[in-house]
Amino acid sequence: MIKKVDFSRYSSIKIGPIADIKIIEEIGDYDEYTIIGKANNILVSNNHPKFAILGSNFDYIKQHDNRLYVGCATSSGKLLSYCRKNDIGHLEFLAKLPGTMGGVVKMNAGLKSWEIFNHVVSIKTKNGYINKEDIQYTYRSTKIDTIVYEVVLEVQSGFCKDRLKQFNKMRDNQPQMASAGSCFKNPKGDFAGRLIQEVGLKGVQKGSMSFSKEHANFLVNSGNGTFEDAIYLIDLAKKRVKEKFNINLEEEIIIY
Repeated sequence: MIKKVDFSRYSSIKIGPIADIKIIEEIGDYDEYTIIGKANNILVSNNHPKFAILGSNFDYIKQHDNRLYVGCATSSGKLLSYCRKNDIGHLEFLAKLPGTMGGVVKMNAGLKSWEIFNHVVSIKTKNGYINKEDIQYTYRSTKIDTIVYEVVLEVQSGFCKDRLKQFNKMRDNQPQMASAGSCFKNPKGDFAGRLIQEVGLKGVQKGSMSFSKEHANFLVNSGNGTFEDAIYLIDLAKKRVKEKFNINLEEEIIIY
């Protein structure tokens, strides 16, 4: 099944063309497609690859033998609600983390030191289950080059409402305008937002795009932002930070 998606409405940064998206409902070979989930951390150009999303067959949560088997079309919010109802702890950081579990796993998403791979047991691909120790992953990144259909998580009891409040508060401090979340990964021992602010780019605007006045590491769209203006600011930040600090900023946002 194919559906048309307008990325200027569908993506969280509200930029991009109208494109045909394949909906995948069964495990198979789709090597020519790039999976995009809910498009929460991507910036799409007119010259993008063929996109696909996982369909409703991969939207499920099953619990068995102290393991959660979660389909990768399941939203992070749905999994958080399940954890709250079933007193499962240590996944509270999913609060207000947008997207599907496929994207959360591929990006090793989280908040500061809390990240999903702290709790992953294995993932399911077209080749079956792959154990966590056989997967290359780092901060906000994995070396998974195939579609993830399911993630298996360890179950630890004790949902913590105080931790949930803490994570919600941390998320509320982030800009609420259209964005793709953090623009750059934090370099080791430093913060991308601090570096961008230090080189004078906090609040700097190009067209409708700017580095947020609230948090310099958020590239935000105030209305009619374009791909070109977004790339201009990304490149400018990388150039200035390299010149001043000799640090190579690495994008957390995925550019197609």
